[in-house]
This record gives sequence, C-alpha cells and structure tokens, in this order.
Amino acid sequence: QVQLVESGGGLVQTGGSLRLSCAASGRTFSSAAMGWFRQVPGQEREFVAAAGAVAWSERENYADSVKGRFTISRDIDKKMLYLQMVSLQPGDTAVYYCAASDGPRPLATAGSYAYWGQGTQVTVSS
Repeated sequence: QVQLVESGGGLVQTGGSLRLSCAASGRTFSSAAMGWFRQVPGQEREFVAAAGAVAWSERENYADSVKGRFTISRDIDKKMLYLQMVSLQPGDTAVYYCAASDGPRPLATAGSYAYWGQGTQVTVSS
C-alpha cells in the first residue's frame, strides 16, 4: 500500500522560509515523477513543482509563480521528497499536497499523479 505523508507546514511571516517534507512508503518512486500541489478552499488544486524520475532528462518543473523561490528535491535512498520555500508571500497560503506518479515526466497536471498525501497547511501572514 502506497503512502505519502507530508510534514513541515506551519505559520510563517511574509518573507520567511519553510521546508516541506514528504515520506513515501509502499514502493520505490525512483523511476517515477513526484510533485507538490497546493489548494486553497474553493479553488482548484494548483501545480507547484515536480521532480522527474531519476533517469529522466527533464529533472524539475516549476510553476511560474514559485520559480526562483521554491526548490524541489528528492532523496531516493530515504524515499523523501522536499520542497524548500523562501521569500514566502501571503499568496502562498494553502494546503500543500505531495503527489507521486506512475510515469517519469514531471508534469504539471494533477490528473497525472496517482498517489496523494493528506496535505499540510502553510499559512503566510502579512
């Protein structure tokens, strides 16, 4: 059984930083893409960042809104996915979800990901 468990969310002031973590269990995702999405109540789930499979040529993909501020990384041996977030803004406030695909491409569409965590809340105060 595949499980993705996020942690690291919290309350931070504008301009602050957070690092989200996602622990994967049940299978190895080295040959599959993993990503982060976020959702605000009443809105669609929004792509944030994705990391391609280890052997895939396209390693990372970012939403324009987070480029230069967020960095996705993965530790294959530890089965961990991370999202380092700096220069956080109130517009980044959302529930952040970890997701894993069955394919290698770091796609930006939620439908491309078969496995999801329960989410972790990130709140950025102004």
